Amino acid sequence: MNEKKGSQKKVDYKALIGNALVKIESLESQLKTIENQKKEPIAIIGMSCRFPGGANSPEGFWEVLSQGVDAITEVPEDRWDVNDYYDPNDEPGTILTPYGGFISEVDKFDAGFFGISPRESNCLDPQQRLLLEVGWEAIERANINPDNLLDSNTGVFIGICTNDYLQQQITTFTTPEPYLGTGNAVSAGPGRLSYLLGLTGPCLALSTACSSSLVSVHLACQSLRNRESDLALAGGVNLLLSPFLTTIFLRAKMLSPDGRCKTFDAEANGYVRSEGCGMMLLKRLSDAVADGDNILAVIRGSAINQDGASGGLTVPNGPSQQAVIRQALENGAVDPASISYIEAHGTGTSLGDPIEVGALGRVFGKTHSQEQPIMIGSVKTNVGHLEGAAGIASLIKVVLQLQHQKIAPSLHFNQPNPLIDWDKSPVQVATYLTPWSTNGNSRIAGVSSFGFSGTNAHIVLEEAPNEVTSEKSEVGSGELERSLHLLTLSAKTQKALEDLVDSYQSYLESNLDLAVADVC
Repeated sequence: MNEKKGSQKKVDYKALIGNALVKIESLESQLKTIENQKKEPIAIIGMSCRFPGGANSPEGFWEVLSQGVDAITEVPEDRWDVNDYYDPNDEPGTILTPYGGFISEVDKFDAGFFGISPRESNCLDPQQRLLLEVGWEAIERANINPDNLLDSNTGVFIGICTNDYLQQQITTFTTPEPYLGTGNAVSAGPGRLSYLLGLTGPCLALSTACSSSLVSVHLACQSLRNRESDLALAGGVNLLLSPFLTTIFLRAKMLSPDGRCKTFDAEANGYVRSEGCGMMLLKRLSDAVADGDNILAVIRGSAINQDGASGGLTVPNGPSQQAVIRQALENGAVDPASISYIEAHGTGTSLGDPIEVGALGRVFGKTHSQEQPIMIGSVKTNVGHLEGAAGIASLIKVVLQLQHQKIAPSLHFNQPNPLIDWDKSPVQVATYLTPWSTNGNSRIAGVSSFGFSGTNAHIVLEEAPNEVTSEKSEVGSGELERSLHLLTLSAKTQKALEDLVDSYQSYLESNLDLAVADVC
């Protein structure tokens, strides 16, 4: 009661303001870090594939691309008897074209290597087997021991859409096998990869039709940026084991009667179905640099969207294509003027090709011209349309182009599609193996993949930074000081070891100028 008013403790407003400013600066720094993480580039540190034309490795795929190989063939005898279905008159239930893009020995699988019993292996969709083999190879090609990924925060994101094998099994099995369920469920494809490798990150099977595998890569990048994953396997698989879907797509007038994707050409009349598997191992760029990984290329930005209400469920939507490309550029903070190549979706349809070129013109029309065009191409002219695995085939193609600093030719472009206004379009189709010159600037490209479900995806890729070198793979000057080079080979079985020896022999015979230290 007797206390004086002046005896109350004074508030140090100056100190409070100072502390508040420090806190604000700290929060701003944290916010900036979070924003940077959302746009952090993603490094591609490993990739592997099985594509038509005998392309069982990225090196083999580059041979197909750089040499302009048309890998389309008639349906192999071990798939189905073409004579039972082929009819040039296109009667209902028949196949108008005997062509497709195929890989070999899809029935071969080293089940013991993956600890799978013969009984279970027989029930496994060959797509699951391919995912195991190609996923394992992608990890090994990143110079990582797959056994070391046990309990790691590694995600798996796979585009997979079909189940031809299950249809076959239903007609041949007299008694249902217990393994048919897990052996043919699309969700079990990526799930089996995570299970056998002991991966604990997110695991998803994606089906958005033709854009499935590129959407998978986008989601893998998002998972890495969100710290849900520290590594991510992303890709897609597609096998043609039955003529059933081909008969349906032919009735829908989607397929080319002569079995070729004539992208951007006046004779474009549909696509040719194809198969294969591709996989990439992804990592945040900052982590890849810190760990000394061999960086193959860098994903700067990506985006996905949907056509929504449009001219039809399967009809391409030009404005949506523009939007997804612009969003991918924005997400990667990439100036459209820096893009020098676009790997188009390019299925080779008279409707889709003009819409896609028109969308590219509206996105890049202010930064490019006929005098300074963007080069475009489509891998579908080489290997056909891999459907659920189409996007990863396109992505691997562009990574190889960035590494070799050359643009591979797009085939079957003889007479430009008259529905495309080429004189006003800022694009040019690559028709021969072209040096990828950039006047000293970094090579940056875009990859598009559009699903007939309406889901679109676009990824912006940049070549690996020059200043990044790999401690894991670089030979260095010490090569000349070594008197001996030791090549070590190992395998789980004698037969597998013999196959590995044959593979090395074949590779060395076709790469005679390879330095010994690059192998040993």
